Amino acid sequence: MINENQQPEYRKNNNIFGIFIGMLIGGLAGAVTTLLLAPQSGQDTRTQIQEKGIELRDRTTGIVEEAMAQVRLDRNKLTISGREKAKELLEQGQSLVVEQLDRVSDAAQAGKKAIQNS
Repeated sequence: MINENQQPEYRKNNNIFGIFIGMLIGGLAGAVTTLLLAPQSGQDTRTQIQEKGIELRDRTTGIVEEAMAQVRLDRNKLTISGREKAKELLEQGQSLVVEQLDRVSDAAQAGKKAIQNS
């Protein structure tokens, strides 16, 4: 049962999608308005758009490269952490095996003594 204050997950996703679409349409409308009302020639506007496109491409490339470097760093940290945890678990398992073998050996000795004493 859904509480009145809670929205189902699909409605939250639709809201986020709607906001994204609204921002995209608003950005496009602003860009078209700017181009139509620009106080410069078409050639200047095209040159400016081309330069901004190159600038945005370069910035995006830099951001993607930084994000990939961070992902690689995080992956390496997780790998090292996972290996350390696996080694720790292996050591704990070996310790438990030794303890159990000691218990079995002690029980066997006690059984052997009980048989010899009877």
